Amino acid sequence: MTVGAEDTILASWTEARGLLDEFLGNSRSVEAVAGLARALAGTLAAGGKALAAGNGGSLADAMHFAEECTGRFRADRRPLAVLACSDPTHLTCAANDFGFEEVFARWVTALGRPGDLFLALSTSGESENLVRAARAAREQGMVVAGLLGRGGGRLGPLCDLVVMAPGETSDRIQEIHMLVLHSVVEAAEKELGLA
Repeated sequence: MTVGAEDTILASWTEARGLLDEFLGNSRSVEAVAGLARALAGTLAAGGKALAAGNGGSLADAMHFAEECTGRFRADRRPLAVLACSDPTHLTCAANDFGFEEVFARWVTALGRPGDLFLALSTSGESENLVRAARAAREQGMVVAGLLGRGGGRLGPLCDLVVMAPGETSDRIQEIHMLVLHSVVEAAEKELGLA
């Protein structure tokens, strides 16, 4: 007997709901997300900026987060200074000349300033390019935050703030990360008096 598309979809949604319930049931989750929202708002209020990076789907999430900030989330308001490291010319140039491990670190070193926020998105916490970027951000005097999964890997200890999503697969972890990012934008807008 083959499993139908409906059964597959229902099982997927049920698993996602279970992980969201697990995330919501952990009081540290709300505290961590609120801490990230306050850190973002504080950085922006002080005239700083946030830099976000990730690989694959996590880079897509970083880009989505940045456009929610520079464009509009739910209502018109002033743009918020958030950048995602997604320029293909930078990524390919830095990878070609210095190796893929350095693509985010060079970007953070070029653009990061003391008091800025670096947000690393990683479902494993083991991406060498993000580990190096987090180290570079610390050297720049930036606040380092991580949206992580699977225990946080090597990135976890390099972060001042960690939001840990439950789950074993990248897709489920990224679903929590996207919900977190939307919540952070909404809360940061309120912290800044923009909503």
